[in-house]
Amino acid sequence: MLTMQIVVIAHNIRSVLNVGSIFRTCEGFGVRKLWLTGYTPYPEIVGGDGASDSRLPHLRARAMEAIAKTALGAEKMVPFGHREEVAGLLEELKAEGFTVVGLEQDARSVELSGVRERLLGGSVAILLGEEVAGIAPELREQCDILAEIPMFGCKESFNVAVAAGVALYEMRR
Repeated sequence: MLTMQIVVIAHNIRSVLNVGSIFRTCEGFGVRKLWLTGYTPYPEIVGGDGASDSRLPHLRARAMEAIAKTALGAEKMVPFGHREEVAGLLEELKAEGFTVVGLEQDARSVELSGVRERLLGGSVAILLGEEVAGIAPELREQCDILAEIPMFGCKESFNVAVAAGVALYEMRR
């Protein structure tokens, strides 16, 4: 039984292939909900909660097809939502008792392995930022914790979908 509730927020992710990989990884780690915010591509929104998909049909179909390539069906299994704006979502999640953890290299970051002991409760929201620029400074300020994955090679960061997998593994171990 999963005791920790986890949501993931993928903000301003450009690559539909990364989005599909994040869906698949979220399914594997039992993520409660995946939020796709900003300009992150997202699968078709089907009305059950009053939301409707306002994209043109050919754009919606193109996004669905590309995400499905790497999600391999997980896009139909993981509950998700889409919002243009992320700051309000972060505040709503905090009000629901989630600790917001931004996955980002920053002077204030703690090593990912030390995050669980710092959580404010049993629920965590992991914020992923843009593939190149990461999490914008104003969103870093909204995070309760900034966490980074130690690097041992020459590159400075992991692919966002890989980083999501590492972070989710750490939260579930």
